[in-house]
Amino acid sequence: MVADLVQILKNADRVVISTHQRPDGDAIGSQVALGHFLRDKGKQVWMINSDPVPYNLEWMPGSSDVQVYVHSLDQVEAIASADAIVVVDTNAMGRLGRPGKQLKGSSGQKILIDHHTDPEDWFEISHRRESASSTGELIYELMAAWDLSGITSEVAKALYVAIMTDTGSFRFASVSPALHRMTADLLERSDLGPAEMHALVYDRKSPEGMRLMAAVLSSLQLHYGGVVGTMLVTRQILADTGAPVEETDGFVNMLLTIEGVSVALIMTETAKGTKISFRSKGDWEVHKWAQSMGGGGHRNAAGAFVQDGLDSTLKTVMQSAPRFLKLDQSADSSELSVEDADYLAMLGGG
Repeated sequence: MVADLVQILKNADRVVISTHQRPDGDAIGSQVALGHFLRDKGKQVWMINSDPVPYNLEWMPGSSDVQVYVHSLDQVEAIASADAIVVVDTNAMGRLGRPGKQLKGSSGQKILIDHHTDPEDWFEISHRRESASSTGELIYELMAAWDLSGITSEVAKALYVAIMTDTGSFRFASVSPALHRMTADLLERSDLGPAEMHALVYDRKSPEGMRLMAAVLSSLQLHYGGVVGTMLVTRQILADTGAPVEETDGFVNMLLTIEGVSVALIMTETAKGTKISFRSKGDWEVHKWAQSMGGGGHRNAAGAFVQDGLDSTLKTVMQSAPRFLKLDQSADSSELSVEDADYLAMLGGG
C-alpha cells in the first residue's frame, strides 16, 4: 500500500495537505515534513488548516507556510484543482474544521495518513496503522519507501517533533525499539539535538503561562481511588491570567507523573461547550471513552467536544468512566494533596 501511495504522489503535481482543528505537534510536524519533502520533489504544495500553528511550534522550519483557511479565492482554487488531497493525523471531515467540506468535495485523489481508529470511508487510499506511535512515524515510512535522502534537516526536525510530542516524550506504550532506531536516524539528519528540540517545544513558558499553570493545578482532582486524574481550564482562568489556551499544551501529561494515575483528562471551557483531552498509560485505553462523547483518537490519546458546561461535563464523563475503564466504582474522588500539587508545579510542561 505504501508503494501505491508513493506512486500516486509521484504522479501528482498539485498537492494540498491538511490536518485537524487545534493542531498539535504530530499534526503540524507531519504536515510540514511532508510538505517540505514534496516541494523538494518539485511539487506545488499548499498546507491549509482551520486553525493556526500553535505558538510553541512556530520555530519549526516551514511552519510559516501553513495557511489558515479563510475561504480565499487562492485557497478555493488550490483545493479544487489539486491532484491529491492529503489528510494527516485525523480521519473525519468534521475534525478538519472549516475547509473540511471543500477538501472532501475536491476532485483530487483523497489520501489518508493516520493512526487513529474508525476512519471515514471517503478516502481512496491510505497509509494507516493504529499501532503506530504517531502520524510522524507513518510519514517517515512513506519517505523511506520513496527516497530516504529526501529527509533533510528541516524534514527531520519536523518528524522528530511529531513523534516526540505524540509519544509523551517517548514514554507511551507505542514506543518500540524500531521507533528509537527511526528517531536516531532523524537526529543524525537534523542540526538540532533532542534536548534542544524538547526545550523549543516545551520550555517556552510566558509569565502568563506560568500563572495559568498554577491556576489549573489548583483544580486537580483524583478519582476512582487515584487511577483517574482531572484538571479544569475555565474561561475565567484564561481571562485572569492573560494566557492563550495554547499554553495548556502538555498540562495533561503532568497528571500521568502522579504515582497511581493511569488516566488523565484536562477539560477546557469554551464559549460553545467543553473540550476534553484524554491521555493514558500502558494498556489503559481511552479512545472508546472519547468516542462515546462524540470524539475519537487512539488508545492512549484522544479528544472530544461536548456542547455542555464544564461542571456538567466533568460529572457526566466521570460517571461514564467505569463503562470504559476497569475501575472500582465505589471509590470516592479526592482532592490532590498539597504535596503532589507542589511537586507538579515544579515539573512544568513536557
